[in-house]
Amino acid sequence: MTISRILASTVLLGALSVFAPLTHAAKTCELTIEGNDAMQYNKQSLAVAGDCTEVKLTLSHPGKLPASAMGHNWVLTETSVFQAVATAGMSAGLQNNYVPKDDPRVIAHTKVIGGGETTSVTFPTSKLKKGGDYTFFCSFPGHWSVMKGKFTFG
Repeated sequence: MTISRILASTVLLGALSVFAPLTHAAKTCELTIEGNDAMQYNKQSLAVAGDCTEVKLTLSHPGKLPASAMGHNWVLTETSVFQAVATAGMSAGLQNNYVPKDDPRVIAHTKVIGGGETTSVTFPTSKLKKGGDYTFFCSFPGHWSVMKGKFTFG
């Protein structure tokens, strides 16, 4: 190895050690919400701090009814498109969790669960804008009009 290669390697390693501390560690912020047999979420708003790099949302269904009769999921979109996504979800069917397949308007969603079940979804906050206008909802047919809430980031 030549002296110039050794020097170049040393400079590169030095530069990496200077910039390595500038990378931010991932910070997962966890949220929980329940959907019950009375077609209600137990929370009408959810908030995530601006320093979170990802969100893990856990949905539980403490009811008794099966997913086919009173299933719930959790879907996050910008407020301006939530009704359109919810309507399109009805056509997607239970096999697609009542969420339009590969729809770029959907920021995150869980699967549909029935009574006694729990599910979760983890998504990066890079999909969100601080102070953006977001709505979460259950896209099971007929549920989104009452099972919805405000999601805040920042």
